Amino acid sequence: MKKYIITLFLISTIYSVDKTGTTAAKFLSIGVGSNAVGMGEAYTSVADDATAMYWNPAGLSFYDTKEVYFNHSNWIADISFDYFGVTIPLDNRSVLGFNVTSVTMEEMEVTSYGNENTGETFRAADYAIGSTYALDFTDRFSVGVNGKYIQQTIANSHAKGFAFDFGTLFKTPFGFKLGTSISNFGPKMNMSGDDLLIGADVDENIDGNNESVTSILSTDDFDIPLVLRIGVSDELKLGSRNIIIFSLDAVSPNDNTNYINVGTKIKLLDGLISFYAGLNSLFLENAESEFSFGGGLTIPQILNNSLSIYFTHEQMKFLGNSQQLSISFNY
Repeated sequence: MKKYIITLFLISTIYSVDKTGTTAAKFLSIGVGSNAVGMGEAYTSVADDATAMYWNPAGLSFYDTKEVYFNHSNWIADISFDYFGVTIPLDNRSVLGFNVTSVTMEEMEVTSYGNENTGETFRAADYAIGSTYALDFTDRFSVGVNGKYIQQTIANSHAKGFAFDFGTLFKTPFGFKLGTSISNFGPKMNMSGDDLLIGADVDENIDGNNESVTSILSTDDFDIPLVLRIGVSDELKLGSRNIIIFSLDAVSPNDNTNYINVGTKIKLLDGLISFYAGLNSLFLENAESEFSFGGGLTIPQILNNSLSIYFTHEQMKFLGNSQQLSISFNY
């Protein structure tokens, strides 16, 4: 099965077309969670925490624990990337989740032609608010869906939209897990707002007419970053209390060529301590991310609950490195 998936993926990569920079709401492609990013984003078939709402919604039903999850990343170019998620088991087969993703940055100066400072400032921010439902069909197979509202804002202009994420997760009789997900399936987005209002001369060939008729600049519609992921993972027990996880994801986005992510995670003392590492964007030409690594600690029995803290470093080629800090509270 693993050889079959990799072979098909490599064949499709040869004939794929580079569409870099052709989508709106690109923040939806930023990886969520220290565990997932630390494993090279090879998380589609792992998906064992609240970030499953991003990677594979089907994973929530196998992880039937109440959880509050917060993730903060000092991303590139002084951009703050944050994710908040809550999961609530409804019964022993289904789980409901809520999530918020935000990308914010400091105020920037407005400049005119010639790069002159006008004394004005503006802000830019992106948000996605979603709700997830996951269901176990059997003790081996689950499905999940996440619906989300999307908004991008820059100064006085904005774009709004919505999208859905779909996922399946299968625990095979052979021991390994197989996960699939389609993320960001939705209509195109375009910008609108007061910044697109301009004064225009309707007909420059006529003298004496109104040369400043209020007009609206028309903007193109852009697809959002649709992503297909297929992942496999397996576990190897090291003694009675330690586990090592190996995972691989084949990724096919609509705004770039295909690539592969690989990762591993070691869970010691029944998960009290963990270390992970991964390689991102293998076979992707001019990939920005090179590798990632990190670790975490779980503190059990805090008011009869558990608190987990994870940290990840992601090595970049050109734009500067990024770090992610995740805090999870299971109750």
